[in-house]
Amino acid sequence: MIMQIFRFAGVGVSALIVHWCVVLILVPLGLAPLWANVVGFLVAFNVSYFGHRHFTFQAAGVSHRQTFVRFAGVALASFLVNEAMYAALLTFTSLSYDIALLIVLGVVAVMTFVLSRLWAFAS
Repeated sequence: MIMQIFRFAGVGVSALIVHWCVVLILVPLGLAPLWANVVGFLVAFNVSYFGHRHFTFQAAGVSHRQTFVRFAGVALASFLVNEAMYAALLTFTSLSYDIALLIVLGVVAVMTFVLSRLWAFAS
């Protein structure tokens, strides 16, 4: 369990960095932060799914189809929470878009781990 948490953190931080960097590239190019967040999520989803499937949870005995559908559901639920929290922070605080996104990504990571471990990659 402890090693799984470390592997999850490694994959999660990698996906977080990809997500955050995509947003940091797109916002200065003129895309609104909430739309840039959508694009960042879609790019980082691949890092997260394949990293968790093959490294964190090592779901070799479970079909790709099953884990992909389940993880996509977890990721979508997590993203909806992410986008709502991000919109709230951008609307009701004076935080910059990049700091607000880091806070949101960190909070949502905990939810993603629990749902991934207990359901998405469970055999």
